[in-house]
Amino acid sequence: MLRTRIIEGLFPPGSRLPEEVIADGLAVSRNTVREAFRLLSHEGLAAHEFNRGVFVPVPELEDVVDVYRVRRVVEVGAAGMVATASPSALRAVRAAVDGGRRAARANRWDDVGTADLAFHQAIAGLAGSPRIDDMMRRILAELRLVFHIMADPQRFHAPYLDRNQKIAEVLERGDGDGAVRELLVYLDDAQAQLLEAYHAARGSVTR
Repeated sequence: MLRTRIIEGLFPPGSRLPEEVIADGLAVSRNTVREAFRLLSHEGLAAHEFNRGVFVPVPELEDVVDVYRVRRVVEVGAAGMVATASPSALRAVRAAVDGGRRAARANRWDDVGTADLAFHQAIAGLAGSPRIDDMMRRILAELRLVFHIMADPQRFHAPYLDRNQKIAEVLERGDGDGAVRELLVYLDDAQAQLLEAYHAARGSVTR
């Protein structure tokens, strides 16, 4: 539940995760919450600060680079397996594209970001592997933290609505090679945008 809420953007970087409040809200013991924190810390989604508590970490520039390194391996590999993907896996890709467009029409740009993450989760799902699905959920939770560096979510997410649509159409044609080509360029462009935003943010701090 906590990982899902991070993916949905409800816990931005730097947020304190209050143990007692979470335990009461989820109707679980505080020991259960502590175990969840321990697991999330191994995934890079929680950080213990001595005498202060548990916080959602603020990703570093190196984290952005590594997240995209993993995405190229996982997503690109899964896209290339579209010929053997199940119909339900392809429907999940289409559903995520449609969800992003609905959120954009309603001017809910944080929800567009959530739909974008669902789109990439669905691409990984083309591989048909529960282990890859679980790995991708952890990676996308980290990516949501990275998204918070973008001051204008509409400006960042809007261009990818059409690009998601195009990739979905290529996948629906069963063109794995074409999807791989589109996705590689897509990931390069997205990483470049995020790194530029990180450099700009650091520059504003130093000034």
